[in-house]
Parts: sequence; C-alpha cells; structure tokens
Amino acid sequence: MSNNRSRRLAELLKEEISEIILREVKDPRIGFVSLTDVEVSGDLRHAKVFVSVIGSDRERQDTMAGLEQATGFIRKLVGERITVYHTPEIIFRYDDSIEHGIHITQLIKEVRAEDKKKNNQKAEGADSKNAGDQTQ
Repeated sequence: MSNNRSRRLAELLKEEISEIILREVKDPRIGFVSLTDVEVSGDLRHAKVFVSVIGSDRERQDTMAGLEQATGFIRKLVGERITVYHTPEIIFRYDDSIEHGIHITQLIKEVRAEDKKKNNQKAEGADSKNAGDQTQ
C-alpha cells in the first residue's frame, strides 16, 4: 500500500512542481527545465526530483543553481497545494536521459545517411556497368 501511495504522491509532486517552476519561480537563471521523474521515499519525507535542462553546460549549471536556491520556496508552495502530513524535502538531481536520447537519434541519422550514400553509389555503379554492357 505504501508503494502505491508513494507513486501517487510522486505523480502529484511532479505536476505541482512543474506548475510552480513554470508559473511561480521568477529566477532568471532557470531556463528550459523538464521534470523527467520524481522518486519519493517509503516514509514520504524525501522526494528526488530529476530534471533535464536543454541548453549549454553553463545554462545547465545556472538552472541547477537556481533550482537549489528556490527549493525552500518550491517546498512551501507544494505544502500549501497538496494535503500530506509532512511536505517532502525536495532534492533536485540532473537527468541527462533526454540529451542521451538526442545524441542516439543523431547517431542513427548519421548511419542512415551513410547507408543511403553507399546504396546510391552501388546503384550508380550497377547502372554504369549495365550501360557499358549494352554498348558492346
């Protein structure tokens, strides 16, 4: 039962924290942030919030610093919006899974382009050979 409860609380926290970051936090350091996952401890007192940041390394560092500084404010607003006995302590962690996915997609595109180029070269070679056979 507690597993189901922590999962429901994690989903609720993900929605509320996303909304708070989008609408309430005014820190200019916080750029384009995407919440990828929230893990809540079994006693519902700690929540790890995994975030992905699109941008350069500097923007990522600035965004993480801004989120760390806004943690108390975010926790206060979460406590006002959801009904739990103890508002979980929020810990932000960087998640590079989206960047990894973008990198994998880019590699696949490159491989497909190379395959297409090789196939075109083979087809051109076969066409020129067939044309040479017909002229003889």
